[in-house]
Amino acid sequence: MTHPYLHAATSPRILAHRGLVPRDAPEIAPNTLAAFAAAHAAGVEFIETDCHLTADGELVLFHDDTLESITADPRRVDAVTAREMSEQLADRGGLVTLAQALEAFPTMRFNVDVKAEAAAVPAGRVAATAPDRVLLTSFSDARRRAALAAASPARPATSAGRGTIVRVLIAVLLRSRRLARRALRGIDALQVPERQGPIRVVTRRFLDLAHDAGCEVHVWTINDVARMRRLLAMGADGIVTDRADDAIAALR
Repeated sequence: MTHPYLHAATSPRILAHRGLVPRDAPEIAPNTLAAFAAAHAAGVEFIETDCHLTADGELVLFHDDTLESITADPRRVDAVTAREMSEQLADRGGLVTLAQALEAFPTMRFNVDVKAEAAAVPAGRVAATAPDRVLLTSFSDARRRAALAAASPARPATSAGRGTIVRVLIAVLLRSRRLARRALRGIDALQVPERQGPIRVVTRRFLDLAHDAGCEVHVWTINDVARMRRLLAMGADGIVTDRADDAIAALR
């Protein structure tokens, strides 16, 4: 059965990649309160975001291991406090925690990539407070499973990690529905690039096996409307994009 996170949501799924940076406000950093507010104003239902744990134990929404790309501070997120991060991001859109984002945007659904091992259990505990509005994922299946276990008995949605995706690609190569179903047991979505180096990931056979196993396929990160349309015509269920405003205007 379709997880409530996906049930009755508008199709195609448009996931705003780290929120939305308005074209007239490039100073706004992604994964900030202002970027999420801009996505909400554009009509977005889904935010794709990332989480880390700060030195003082706050589960903040931030992509990189360090602050350098956003604030020029080379320190790791787990070496600074939430207060320090908040001060540095005050003029870049504002720091936000997962709990604050869920409260501030009660109609939005959050696709949360757990970026660090230390963030897995806190992410699961916060997700448990709104399991119908959170999808937990990670490149690491171990981190993803740890987050889901921490959410128990609540059951947020989840998308596959890298190891699971490799098993699905093997199933595609072998044309095996049985192997795909086994790999995707308990998985609600596959979130993948269109290509990985020389390997084309999103093919009609890949989409067919995912759908047969009850999984949606969301493709990242697509900013060209023509590519979005082509992927959706192939059967993809959603698009992760930096330009959710363009996607909504073109696809809805």
